[in-house]
Order: sequence, then structure tokens, then C-alpha cells
Amino acid sequence: MKNFTYYTPTKILFGKGSESETTKLLREFGATRVLLHYGEGSAVRSGLLARIEEMLKEAGIAYVTLGGVKPNPRLSLVHRGIALCKKEQVDFILAIGGGSVIDSAKAIGYGVANPGEVWDFYERTRMPVACLPVGCILTIAAAGSEMSDSSVITNEEEGKKRGCHSDFSRCKFAVLNPELTCTLPAYQTASGCVDILMHTMERYFNQEENMELTDGLSEHLMRTVIKCAKLLKDDPNNYNARAEVMWAGSLSHNGLTGCGTGSGDWAAHQLEHELSAMFDVAHGAGLAAIWGSFARYVCGDCLPRFVRFASQVHQIGIQDPQAAAESREAQKALALAGIEAMEDFYRSIGMPVSIHELGIDLTDGQIDLLAERCSYGQTRTIGAMKKLAKDDMANIYRAAR
Repeated sequence: MKNFTYYTPTKILFGKGSESETTKLLREFGATRVLLHYGEGSAVRSGLLARIEEMLKEAGIAYVTLGGVKPNPRLSLVHRGIALCKKEQVDFILAIGGGSVIDSAKAIGYGVANPGEVWDFYERTRMPVACLPVGCILTIAAAGSEMSDSSVITNEEEGKKRGCHSDFSRCKFAVLNPELTCTLPAYQTASGCVDILMHTMERYFNQEENMELTDGLSEHLMRTVIKCAKLLKDDPNNYNARAEVMWAGSLSHNGLTGCGTGSGDWAAHQLEHELSAMFDVAHGAGLAAIWGSFARYVCGDCLPRFVRFASQVHQIGIQDPQAAAESREAQKALALAGIEAMEDFYRSIGMPVSIHELGIDLTDGQIDLLAERCSYGQTRTIGAMKKLAKDDMANIYRAAR
């Protein structure tokens, strides 16, 4: 196992009606003038934003609002938020929504607390040294941004989607009421479940000597999300399934499933980021569309992990353990069976397993451009299971189309 540091400073308030404690949490963390940051209207339509505004008024906490966050949150809105916070002397940002809203709030927090252009942090030409405090009321179980150090922003002018990782941006608190996710469209719920699974799988698939305990936690988390995603397809108001998925989303991206495993692979995420930057697809759906082709391309370089994934996550039996241990052909067959089982699961909840099923028919020119951008102009490779250069990236996009 690898040495690790596990840091999760976010205070979690979980359960029915937990958003009623929002003003208490804001006071606890010293908020006096708050930016309420939200998406394209669901927080308004559901009445959640109005309820939070009324709570703030009753508590005597000043606030300003900024809505309009889109999936794959835009740099242009981040710039508007930074200017608004500076003008109104905001000292706390409350994100009301899912990962896109939280990521946008974190980016605004960076821009307020640090001089210069905030996009520099996403291009990694410099690192932030502070962030305006951020809290959240989660309405979508997916990205795990409520407990992670991550923020991903799309620069729409340059066609780039980039991430910044810093403990400064970790939420001070996260309010997790599974009831708030019950009105999500089925596609969004399913896409979120894929995102949660992939955050664990990116850490699970690696070339390191792993911890049995971390592997067990990861495998049980994946089995739970797969089970609950199927339940929610038929019964979207199943509170217990919503609760399991919401908590899994937080645990999948707060570092727990990476303890002792190194930094993970993350190539599938990098490949998908370019896809969603170019075509603005839902992140989880994009991951589902590309993962099978990616996994088949790299599994030969990491067969033991894929064999374990097939056995422990999808319960694909190993009829002859000795033969499986000794025969590469038997291992490859088990690995492929596990990949196929994952794709069958994606299909069962209405997720795509190819880029064509996203409604996109990639041209050869688009494939080359995606690979060029993902390789940063052939200046980097990605992945830990297998180092992927530009040609490898193009091959995966081609296989996935």
C-alpha cells in the first residue's frame, strides 16, 4: 500500500429537512453577507431558493443572488460572480445545486480571494493561496464536489475544460437532504450514478499494491450504487435508495476510496472532459459512452484489477481459480466479461455506451482535434494503468464512436 494523507474538513448535515439548519451553519462559519449561487431554474421552480432566502431574511443575514449555472459551468459566469462578490463585499458563497454549481462557487471563491485571472489556476500556471468560504445545499448526487478539493470549469471561448485541485476550496459545510433529489429527471439521476461510480473506479483501477480495506469499501460502494440506480429507474421516489446514492456520491470523491492506492488513473475523465468541452454533453453520460472502449484498450496492462472488478463488483464467478491465475487468456476473458457487465448496467439505466448514442457522430477530424486537445498539443500523456499518448487517445475515441 502507498502512504496517504486523508483530509475531509467538510461538516455534513444529512437527512430529511436538513436544509432548515442552513442559517445556523452560516452563522457557525462567520457568514454575514452571502452570495446565493444556483443553476438554471430548478432551485427556483422547486421553491428551495425562496425558502432559503426567507430563512436568511429571518436570521438577518444579508445576501445577493446569482443564478444561471449550466452543466459544465462556464468561466464567463465565474467572472460575473467574482465582480458581484467584490462589489457587494460578500464573505461567504452558498451553492444551491449540484456539482456544476458548487464548482462554479469554488471558482468564484478563488477569484475573489486571489489577485489576477482565475483561469490561471485551471491552466495550472499558478496555484491559489486562498478561497472565499463556500458551503452548499446539494440537490444532485453526482460530482462529489461537496466534499472534494476539486473544481472543474469550462472556458467556452477557448473550448477547454480544466480542473483545479486545492484544499482551500473544500466546502465548510454540505447540507445533504436526499428528498431534494426526488424531482430530478431520470436521465440526470442515472448520469449522476455513473459519475459516482467513475470517481471510485478511477481510483480503483491502478498499478499499485492496494489496501484490502480500501478495495472492500470501493467494491461495496460500487455494488450499492449499481443496485440503487436500478431501483431508482423504476421508483424515483425511493428515499432510501436516494439516500444511499447521495452518501455514496460524497464518499466516492472525498478521498476515502483512494486511501493507500496512489493517485489513481483518471484517463477516462480526461478523455471525457474534452468530449463535453466540445459537445456540452452531461458528464456522467459522456463517461458511460467512452468507458467501455477505454477499458478494453487498457485492460491488458492491468488484468488483475479488471479480474477482481468482474468478480467482486459484478459477481462473475471464477470457475477454475487456478487456471485463471495461471492463464492470461482466462484472465482476459474475465476482464472483458466485467467490462461487458458494466456496459449492460449502463444500458439498463438508460445511459449510452457509445458516442453515437450521445447523439454525436464524430468525424475523423473531430477525433484528431479531441486527441490533440487531450494531449495538450502532444505535450502530455494520461493514465496510470497504461500511459496514453495522442495516438492512443485517438484510438479510444475512434473505438467509442
